[in-house]
Amino acid sequence: MNASQSSTSSELVVVTGASTGIGRATAQRLATDGFHVVAGVRTEAAAAEVKAGRIEPVLLDITDESQVTALADRVRADRRPLRAVVNNAGIAVNAPIEALPPAEWRRQFEVSVFGQVAVIQALMPALLRSKGRIVNIGSTGGKVAMPGFGAYSGAKFAMEAVSDSLRREVEPFGVTVAVIIPGAVRTKLTERGNATAERLIAGMTPEQRTRYAGLTKAFRTTTESWGTNGLDASVVADAVSKAIRERRPRTRYTVGRDAAVMTRLTHLVSDRLLDRMVRRTMGL
Repeated sequence: MNASQSSTSSELVVVTGASTGIGRATAQRLATDGFHVVAGVRTEAAAAEVKAGRIEPVLLDITDESQVTALADRVRADRRPLRAVVNNAGIAVNAPIEALPPAEWRRQFEVSVFGQVAVIQALMPALLRSKGRIVNIGSTGGKVAMPGFGAYSGAKFAMEAVSDSLRREVEPFGVTVAVIIPGAVRTKLTERGNATAERLIAGMTPEQRTRYAGLTKAFRTTTESWGTNGLDASVVADAVSKAIRERRPRTRYTVGRDAAVMTRLTHLVSDRLLDRMVRRTMGL
């Protein structure tokens, strides 16, 4: 069906990371579209806030194997076909690469790569049966790696590769894969990422804090601007709805002018020129 046609509650959609921000807005939009949304949240309090007529919250930490298995069991027990899974859960662990402990790198990738893959693997049998769709929430950080965002961008770049490989593997069986690439969005992910960054900066050596003083100041200014000028999460949810409902979805949807510009620049300018443009944008 195309984006102008309504869906029905006879189909399921799974949305991870639905407690706040893009995930919550997506769950609400897809419920309005008519889908029954199984919304992954981390706490009982979040479940109570998210629960609505067509939104069924389930406790889901995508790094917890037992909870991912429980999600697959919930979907398998339902007679309704699984129309789509929206992989939105993620974290932002940001600091200069020199000063970011390996344990923090692992935490970033456990949530933003390995947890995503675990959900895809667990729900693939249902998606194959229904010829459903996988929608991965990417980022301009998966196209351009800004200074200070190495771990976050590394995970997003990895999911770009996973999405490409997966699409080429499963589309012959009727399962489609799309990536949503938002620019700056006003979400609590940015707030939580800033709090994590402050903690990591506090743990740097005096020499590192001096060396990266300009970068950490620019980082704060950049992320604060996202909170002020970023898109509302509902705009991203609209793109997810298109990716799920259009008859022939695109492989990628950019959301926001900044995402469109940055994605295009990676194909048009040299690395050195892009380096200068990124540093100028951040005020470095």
